[in-house]
Amino acid sequence: MSQSKAAISPRRAENFPSWYQEVVRQADLAAMSHVRGCMVIKPWGYGIWELMQRELDQQIKDRGHDNVYFPLFIPLSYIEKEAEHVEGFAKEMAVVTHHRLEKRDGRLVPAAPFEEPLVVRPTSETVIGETMAEWVQSYRDLPLKLNQWANVVRWEMRPRVLLRTTEFLWQEGHTAHATEAEAVAETLEMHQVYESFARDWLAMPVVAGEKSPTERFPGAKRTYTIEAMMQDGKAVQAGTSHYLGQNFARSAGIEFTDTDGARKHAYTTSWGASTRLVGALVMTHGDDDGLCVPPAVAPHQVVIVPVLRDSSPAVLDYANRLAEALRAQRTRFGRVRVHLDNRATRPGDKKWQWIKRGAPLLVEVGPRDAESGTVSFRNRFEPHRQQQLPLSDFVTSVGEELAGLQDRLLARATDRLDEGIRRDITTREDAESHFREDGAGFALAGWCGSSGCETGLKPLGVTIRCLPSHLSADATTCLVCGTPSNHSAIWGLSY
Repeated sequence: MSQSKAAISPRRAENFPSWYQEVVRQADLAAMSHVRGCMVIKPWGYGIWELMQRELDQQIKDRGHDNVYFPLFIPLSYIEKEAEHVEGFAKEMAVVTHHRLEKRDGRLVPAAPFEEPLVVRPTSETVIGETMAEWVQSYRDLPLKLNQWANVVRWEMRPRVLLRTTEFLWQEGHTAHATEAEAVAETLEMHQVYESFARDWLAMPVVAGEKSPTERFPGAKRTYTIEAMMQDGKAVQAGTSHYLGQNFARSAGIEFTDTDGARKHAYTTSWGASTRLVGALVMTHGDDDGLCVPPAVAPHQVVIVPVLRDSSPAVLDYANRLAEALRAQRTRFGRVRVHLDNRATRPGDKKWQWIKRGAPLLVEVGPRDAESGTVSFRNRFEPHRQQQLPLSDFVTSVGEELAGLQDRLLARATDRLDEGIRRDITTREDAESHFREDGAGFALAGWCGSSGCETGLKPLGVTIRCLPSHLSADATTCLVCGTPSNHSAIWGLSY
């Protein structure tokens, strides 16, 4: 298969945003729908999301959280109680004001206005807080640790499939605690869960840290984030965890009687990750041949393409025996997920489709393989190099092969992140020159802590992505004003 045939057009180096859109399309992940700003997630894309969801859901439950479901609609009065929260989301809210349709002058029009408008869920702190106030009466009811998998709506001005859409899917955790220390510990624990999940399951290294004040979740005391670097050097905020203090507890009335008999407000947290992770996975691991899916979250880890000619029964029988043998194998990702693609499509076209979709291992079974008991395969890292092993050897080594691919993807992305964190951008002039001319990568530099300097590079589209937990800037002066710095900060462009 020639490189020219295999390549996505345009290539990454030519036009990264257009390359991304083309990979999403040709990998059959998702597409923008007929509803403005909304997307349709296709089976391959949704299968990746389901595997992410399955693992993350288990990790959440293992930490003592229970899944719940709350309404899609939130009374406007609930949101108005938390002034900072509503201010942060006001421009993104979709509002339902009427019910019932009736025909007027040949057209269907909304007929009956609501007494109180309903906001379509942008996030659920307010509505869940109102219910927590009913459920929590005593210290014995705490901690209350809830999680829901849901859709949310935020009216996007510039939608981009899987990254910024009006409606998207996510999980949102909400907890209430008796003490500040417990709530802060919960916030930090979930922050660490997101960091390790991105690394171990998505092969996506991140910079973990705290958000600066203007980048915090509206109404939060502290927000922690994991920031992933895409191949064009821009950041994707891949998961956030918020310590809310008593702000939402006061507005919702979440009070409890403590061990000393006093009535107190609870301390709350919230945290979430969304289908944006699928878009981040594309931009982290995709190449000029299409998508590369880490084996841990690949719906089909091994795809078998039979070459069907006159000997079709023998080839199909051999392909089925291979599939069953593979499904019996256990790897560090669970049992091997195998798909036998016996569609009435040319084998060459099917192979190319699975390369573009990023299936980790692609097996081609022809008459010679069936006769000799061999397996001809190629891995997604080297799609143009075909390898061959005896069937038994391939079956017993498939776990090692998949693990190797996962590790190679992580190593490649880690090297890219390390190389993309610039320590030599130490002045405003450096930053303006770099982000105007190139813009790739993160600047690890000082920040004095002032709000003016925090937003000083916004005209360039550059923000403080986080105050990193495990990285320190070499520079001792603020990137913007040049005075002594009080913080190390990661500055960069973002999606």
